[in-house]
Amino acid sequence: MSVDTMTTFVDIALLGVRADTPVTRRMGAGPSDDGHLVVDGVNAALPVNPDSPYQVRDGHLFRGETDLGLPVTPVRRPRFYDLSTADGVPYEQIARLHGADVLATTVVQTCIRYAVDQRCRFCTIEESLREGSTIAAKTPAQLAEVAEAAVRLDGVTQMVMTTGTTAGPDRGARALVRAVRAVLAAVPGLPIQVQIEPPGDLGVLTDLHQAGATAIGIHVESLDDQVRRRWMPGKGSVPMAEYEAAWDEAVRVFGRNRVSTYLLIGLGEDPDELVAGAGRLIDRGVYPFAVPFRAMKGTLAVREGAQPPAPPLVQDITQRIATLLRTAGMTGAGQRAGCAACGGCSVLPRAGG
Repeated sequence: MSVDTMTTFVDIALLGVRADTPVTRRMGAGPSDDGHLVVDGVNAALPVNPDSPYQVRDGHLFRGETDLGLPVTPVRRPRFYDLSTADGVPYEQIARLHGADVLATTVVQTCIRYAVDQRCRFCTIEESLREGSTIAAKTPAQLAEVAEAAVRLDGVTQMVMTTGTTAGPDRGARALVRAVRAVLAAVPGLPIQVQIEPPGDLGVLTDLHQAGATAIGIHVESLDDQVRRRWMPGKGSVPMAEYEAAWDEAVRVFGRNRVSTYLLIGLGEDPDELVAGAGRLIDRGVYPFAVPFRAMKGTLAVREGAQPPAPPLVQDITQRIATLLRTAGMTGAGQRAGCAACGGCSVLPRAGG
């Protein structure tokens, strides 16, 4: 990929695009709030920004009047969004389309770490619940029903299940065990990624794998303890040693490059330390899914005036991590399911990671 093309992908990841996007993600459990498009054949979750210098027009990406030669297709509204359960819950409130082919759900939409003094500054997991766009807890039967329809009607090829952290020692993982079993009974063979905090009982990782989960995300967001305490005061109280133990056990159970963790670029972590930490994760067999931080509406980060990172910083870190991944023979696609397999929130896939 040329330097200019890579620069464009970094720019649109941060500056967004002017486009009509029928499929969007607003609020929820995660760091991005975007419209979903396919850019040059690959999923892209991009801010929809009326002030962006980039515009989607006539199926191509333009900057001003210059056609940049990249085909762009907004993801169409899926047909399963038109359906509801027998008791009247819209399927869209149970699970949502991410990118062109990923079904995503937050199984438990509440989190024990959502008090203001504990909340992750980039998360709005309970805001989407308060505005009525989702329900508090999705049952295994509901998730199975929606997954079957999404695969049949809209060609979904993978699924992501995350959860707010619960008070039990499993931190929410057991609800995912039941959900995975139910979905795979309805849609055998569907690749599923589960996402959890490090559980108190690491044995639940085996339970998740035996239930049929393909991959697992155990997301730390930053490897710098000072950054963790500032941006994730509740989650940051979980010692890094617990993450390391959970990653190592997950790699033992799921296999190399079937475990991932988010690393957010732009939280103030030293760039060289971030890249070095990504290298250590790769040595463990964990895919470091490096994503530029972009503050979502409704987050504490927006209230506090947080700004996205500078494009050259994102490009530098992304390219260095991609080089480490290529050397190790690891790709996001190798995860088979989940955020890294989709790649839409990151520039890593464009850099060869």
